[in-house]
Amino acid sequence: MICQLRIYEIFEHNKAAFHARFRDHAARIMRRHGFDIVAMWEAEGARGPEFIYLLRWSDEAALEAGWASFMADTEWSRIKDETGARDGRLVGGIESRVLRFVDYSPAP
Repeated sequence: MICQLRIYEIFEHNKAAFHARFRDHAARIMRRHGFDIVAMWEAEGARGPEFIYLLRWSDEAALEAGWASFMADTEWSRIKDETGARDGRLVGGIESRVLRFVDYSPAP
C-alpha cells in the first residue's frame, strides 16, 4: 500500500465554492474511479488557505490508473467547466507526493 498527499492552494474569496465542488462532486466522482480518500484538512499555507487530502492506493499502478480515469471523466470535466465559469479559478498550485511506508513504520 502507498499513500498520496495532495495539497491545493485555494483562495479566500471563493473558498466556499471550492469546498462545495470538492464535497458535492469531486469526492464522489473520485470514489467512482477507485480513490480511497482517507482524510481531508484545511490549513493556512505561506500563500494563504490550502486544502489537503490523503489518498490510499494499493500500488502506483492503481494511483496512475485512478488519476487517468478521473481526469478523463466527462461528468468531472463538465462540472469543472461549469463551476469555473460561475466561480472563477478555484485552485492555484497543486502539490502531490507519493508516500511509501518505511519498514519500521507502525501499521496504519
